[in-house]
Amino acid sequence: MVYFVGAGTGAPDLITVRGKRLLEEADVIIYAGSLVNPELLSYGKENCSIYNSAEMTLEEVMEVMKAAEKEGKKTVRLHTGDPSIYGAVREQMDILEEWNIPYESCPGVSACFGAAASLNLEYTLPGISQSLIITRMEGKTAVPAEESIESFAAHQASMAVYLSSGMTGELSRRLIAGGYSEKTPAAIVYKATWPEEKKYICTVGTLEETAKAYGITKTALILVGDVIAHERYKRSRLYAPDFETEFRGRRSGT
Repeated sequence: MVYFVGAGTGAPDLITVRGKRLLEEADVIIYAGSLVNPELLSYGKENCSIYNSAEMTLEEVMEVMKAAEKEGKKTVRLHTGDPSIYGAVREQMDILEEWNIPYESCPGVSACFGAAASLNLEYTLPGISQSLIITRMEGKTAVPAEESIESFAAHQASMAVYLSSGMTGELSRRLIAGGYSEKTPAAIVYKATWPEEKKYICTVGTLEETAKAYGITKTALILVGDVIAHERYKRSRLYAPDFETEFRGRRSGT
């Protein structure tokens, strides 16, 4: 059996209880060494075989899984954050299906949620934004034309931009071209929830300046939107005295 496990945002205690248990039971762990906190490997058994996929091709990773399955071993493929977001897991799953090797997924905490926790941020403030857009700039891997930064910026929603901290100048220009103002609040969160985490509040117009000032070129998340300022939002209707729910009747007065 192969388990795709989300390692969480970086702090070793932010892996799920299920993910930790799977690591403890694994005979083979293949982890994304460039991003996963190596402290998580301490949850593995003494005789567990550990492979760093940062030094491997897809074919090499799959051969390790195949060999482990032939020997009746349990494999954990440990991905950063949540495997469903920029995890490149589908291509692995398709090969496992071709080989008739069973697999399951175990979710994890993605970086945008770790960053929100570090900033005590709510992405969905009433009257400000009720949507969160998760996206990235095109780099070595292309992005569909209809998913451009400009098209998403036009929505004026909260935005979490992955894999783009080395392109903050271009990102800033395209966010503004799409509709955000230069003064729209923004944040750069480097290695969210890791011991070396750094977080900087700025604006869309000063993203590049801020990144350069603090030497941020990689492993950082860019957040954009008025929710970062947490001002002028409306109180949630769910908890209003005159809002009736299945569990609470309407109340008069405040």
